[in-house]
Amino acid sequence: MRTVSQALGEHLSREATTLCRCWRIVRTDGAEYGFTDHDRELGFADIAFSPAVGLSASETTAGSGLAVGGHEVAGAFALNGFSDADLKAGLWDNAEVTVWLVNWNMVSERLVIGRGNLGEITQEDDAFRAEIRSLSHQLDQPRGRLFSRHCDATLGDARCGVDNDDSAYMTDGAVTGGDGRRRITVSGLAGFEDGWFSRGLLEWTTGANAGARAEIKAHTRAATITLSLWQATAEPIEAGDAFIVRAGCDKCFETCIAKFANTENFRGFPHMPGNDFVLSYPEIGEDSDGEALL
Repeated sequence: MRTVSQALGEHLSREATTLCRCWRIVRTDGAEYGFTDHDRELGFADIAFSPAVGLSASETTAGSGLAVGGHEVAGAFALNGFSDADLKAGLWDNAEVTVWLVNWNMVSERLVIGRGNLGEITQEDDAFRAEIRSLSHQLDQPRGRLFSRHCDATLGDARCGVDNDDSAYMTDGAVTGGDGRRRITVSGLAGFEDGWFSRGLLEWTTGANAGARAEIKAHTRAATITLSLWQATAEPIEAGDAFIVRAGCDKCFETCIAKFANTENFRGFPHMPGNDFVLSYPEIGEDSDGEALL
């Protein structure tokens, strides 16, 4: 339940008001930005809210229960700090958002009218459209561990224990060709078998994408060695661009044995019964002595 101050309440009761909305956005890398749909800069809560070019917002939707509410914000890339490159690099994904209703003539008269996270962001020429999801969307996210045949650890983390910097799982490479965005031919990976880096991670060290990371969809060896990325890079990939690439894992027990010799740290349940076993029933002539099946 929101509490409206007496001063703001009196202002809202007037026939004419001087209201605007302000958005405080904190990215996952800690960078903080403030925007407003007013025509001049406003300042409060130690934040400068910059007037946004063409910024507009839809009505906020909400409902009883746990349905995810929210609204959309649209604007131009002329916003201070909001660039096409950062958007493509994923720096704005799931950023924290706080929305105020503010009397721009007296900024002390304000009210927080929403909190949430940036959801889907779409591009339209030199403009963007961002979905702001209410906090209830976090209730849709998995929490804790899942009972599954596959491992739920991330390759190289503390639960996994594999050394991602081991030369058996990591190497340097360079681009020799490709389509410039998602599919590249490379050098430097000749000592690794087909598929070794599928589902792995590539980090650009030189070129227009230096510092950015990309997930590898497939690693194939034929006449040339090719890497296919799940998402197109923010900037064009040029021949000679260098990168570091790390091995991928399909989370299967067999892979943990053969590729990483790391069965002691496998975080799945490879011997769990499947649907066929759960739905099975005894038949005449079967050996049903109660002993373990595995």
